[in-house]
Amino acid sequence: MHKIAVVILNWNGKDLLEKFLPSIVQFTNHKIADIYVADNASTDDSIEFVKQQFPSINIIQNNENGGYAKGYNDALKQVKAEYFALVNSDIEVTENWLEPVIEYFSLHKNTAIIQPKIMDYKSKQYFEYAGAAGGFIDQFGYPFCRGRIFDTVETDVFQYENITDIFWASGACFFVRAEVFYQLNGFDEMYFAHQEEIDFCWRAKNFGYEIKYTPHSIVYHVGGATLSSYNPQKTYLNFRNSLTTLLKNIPKNKIIRIIFYRLILDGIAAIKFLFELQPKHTFAVLKAHISFYKNIRTICKKREDTPNKNINYFYTKSIVYQYYIKQKKLFSKITPEEF
Repeated sequence: MHKIAVVILNWNGKDLLEKFLPSIVQFTNHKIADIYVADNASTDDSIEFVKQQFPSINIIQNNENGGYAKGYNDALKQVKAEYFALVNSDIEVTENWLEPVIEYFSLHKNTAIIQPKIMDYKSKQYFEYAGAAGGFIDQFGYPFCRGRIFDTVETDVFQYENITDIFWASGACFFVRAEVFYQLNGFDEMYFAHQEEIDFCWRAKNFGYEIKYTPHSIVYHVGGATLSSYNPQKTYLNFRNSLTTLLKNIPKNKIIRIIFYRLILDGIAAIKFLFELQPKHTFAVLKAHISFYKNIRTICKKREDTPNKNINYFYTKSIVYQYYIKQKKLFSKITPEEF
């Protein structure tokens, strides 16, 4: 058993595998790591391609496309390692991307999850939307990152070069201790895709584990390769899953107030989409809320899985207020816990 398993989830992604597997093979130290492609019942010839071009890579074939959450849950049952590196198929890695992470894990036993610096593959001087230099949320469950708030993405001028605590790590490149992954029963398969990593990180926090960002491991992410930000399905999943994460994890005495305000803010977002002539996204927000209401009882039952709620979960009370009203577009300008 090697120290770390690099597991790439694939669904009909031959073009991405052809483009990005070479960097993973080149820069992965095969003395400490195994590489796996976990396939979510692809209908293209991506697996045949891997078998022919990269025979040293292990292949796991899932029986169905269960999305990110179930896809990884099913695949990791067949993987043995001390740590997992869950890597999107549209990630280009760089030299020495694994060693600093393994070293930090070995020296800090309470650290359960680590995120590398995630840069934009298309514009390499910029941070990438889905993770940047580590994730946080506000009181109402809206996620943002060091290096990216809403649609404002920062240029990397080495402003985030410290190893630091974060609230959530991006699922695009997600390092996790195997024992913690199993302890938390993996990702919540209700999510299918989007924000299941935030829920997982929150549950890890509730159990007292630490989540870190390190700038000493750098990867480049295309982003939106599987589901574009212009796709209403992505809007639906993000709004539905964010509400689900809040209800599952916030302290009990905050549920009614926080969910109430969140519903108002989501309503404003739906109207904003309408004024921007994006009615499909407005409908996606409404659809997300309907799904959330239907599943409230099921979601509430999941709260029992994490007994110690993290009271101080948010970085700032309202990132919407900070960004749109106070015009604070950069993470460095955001005041923690300010409303």
